[in-house]
Amino acid sequence: MSFRINTNVAAMNALRNVGETNSQFNQSITRLSTGLRINSAADDPAGLIISENFRAQITGIDTALRNSQDAVNYAKTAEGALDEVNGLLRDARGLAVASANTGTLSTSAIQANQSQLQSIADSITRIAQNTQFGTKHLLDGSSGVNSSVVAGTLTSAINIGGQFGGAAVTSNTSVVATLTQAATQAAITGVTATIGQAVGAGSFSINGVTFNTSATTTTQQVIDQINASQGQTGVAASFSGGAIQLNSTAYGANARIDLTDANGIVRSGGAGSTSATGLNATATVQVGAATALFTSGQTGNDGLTLSDADGNTIKLTAAGNVTASVQNKTIGQVTVGSSQFQIGANAGQTTNLSLGNFAASQLGTGAVSGLDMSNLDLTSATGAQNAIKVIDAAIDQITKSRGQIGSFQRNVLESNIRSLGVAQENLSAADSTIRDTDVASEMTQFTKLQILQQSGMSVLAQANQAPQAVLSLLKG
Repeated sequence: MSFRINTNVAAMNALRNVGETNSQFNQSITRLSTGLRINSAADDPAGLIISENFRAQITGIDTALRNSQDAVNYAKTAEGALDEVNGLLRDARGLAVASANTGTLSTSAIQANQSQLQSIADSITRIAQNTQFGTKHLLDGSSGVNSSVVAGTLTSAINIGGQFGGAAVTSNTSVVATLTQAATQAAITGVTATIGQAVGAGSFSINGVTFNTSATTTTQQVIDQINASQGQTGVAASFSGGAIQLNSTAYGANARIDLTDANGIVRSGGAGSTSATGLNATATVQVGAATALFTSGQTGNDGLTLSDADGNTIKLTAAGNVTASVQNKTIGQVTVGSSQFQIGANAGQTTNLSLGNFAASQLGTGAVSGLDMSNLDLTSATGAQNAIKVIDAAIDQITKSRGQIGSFQRNVLESNIRSLGVAQENLSAADSTIRDTDVASEMTQFTKLQILQQSGMSVLAQANQAPQAVLSLLKG
């Protein structure tokens, strides 16, 4: 057995254990105060990964639930409008049956019925043209419009909605574009120099960001400084033709360079200020028989994204931003079919609903050759009989469509909402098991650590006093 003064191993051991207890005690306080078992990745790295995946899935389910409810409201809007069309068709059938009774009705009465029938047909067409969910038309045949890129080297995205050139898109067609003005970047040609040449001491600013130079700073170093700040300024620098060149990284009129140079370090012509902007792209785009003007530079666009008055957009690639490359060029395809709804949390979890064109001219076709709801004639006995047949066919057409919408709402959307609700509940429970604090268990741990902390401090105090025993050996 030996006694030492300089190295108190017992005190060091006690201090280490007190420190570890204190660390665990602080962690327990954090868990109890936040209600979370995992407050940082260090608490449980594997658990954090699993929990974040659960949270991403839960967020996706939350959005899918909202999407599904929006789809329910979409279907209800369409079905409600068709319910009104059904009512109009019932009235129209009553008029046709009444007009067929030529033995009692006068010519003026039959003509009145004809006028009322025409008014009903006009109302049906108005409902078909004006029924909307937000800005999307539902019953004019344009609700299921989808667009796709066919010239990927020229365009990276195309979005054509139900309206184009002020009219509904109701048939499959190509998207043909002619670029009349390419978008340009803002550009400024700076001082003439050589790469290794010293630019001198001073400062300059680009789009509000200040750059400083010393007497030994070279042209290359200035270019490197500017390029290192592209994320802040939106401006890139290069050396071309024996001069510094500044170019905006974006295209269009929103791409701007504001250069203020008090010392003439970068600016050609000496001290002062220079500004430059890019040009917006313009194109004429044809979808079917309609043509519209597309321009870039709208707020939030990067200059290569062109939009028209109906909100349709086309995003050009750098290769497509060349007028010679896009001349009467087919860049996309529009397909009219069914509306797509994202009703799941993952890719590919979609469903579709087809809504046709319910204008009067599209109802009752096929029942009598050459007749539909828009051109019925009640002024003759034969015409009245034919009208009954056409109206019966139109009623059958509308009721079948309403049945399809109702089935979609009940058996797809509402069922999906219930299923997603269960999934959301159970995923949240699983995430809670991993992430949340078990308060009862944590309080037990907290109490234990509190006692260990107090006892550890007491033992540390005693261990610090142990070397005093050596003093008895020094007494003579």
